[in-house]
Amino acid sequence: MVWRKGSKAALSSHFVLLRVRLAGRRPKPADDGTIPLTWLIAQWPDGEDGPVKYWISNLPAGIPAKDLVRLAKSRRRIEHDYRELKTALGLDHFEGRSFTGWHRRVTLVTATHLFLTEQRTCPKAPARA
Repeated sequence: MVWRKGSKAALSSHFVLLRVRLAGRRPKPADDGTIPLTWLIAQWPDGEDGPVKYWISNLPAGIPAKDLVRLAKSRRRIEHDYRELKTALGLDHFEGRSFTGWHRRVTLVTATHLFLTEQRTCPKAPARA
């Protein structure tokens, strides 16, 4: 299954998708008292004896397999955004002592990140030559 197009070629692998009930760590039961079903996603690349990466997801049962794999493999994008929030936008510079101050800082950094992302994806003005 191909989950995204890379810079050189499409990124693909084999995946096993199963609905399982989690055991241990005190799973939170559903309203009827049963343990809800979750997704177990396992990546099994060519040439390997067994799966090499695993994910657990609580997404609904009707989600397409391609979307489930794409979301599981989106870790790189999340880490990139977090690194940008910390370094470029100053999330890690907060030295306050109150929850209110921290909440304001996170809100402003998040709003700034949204603005910059929007500008990158849909620029309104043409770029200079």
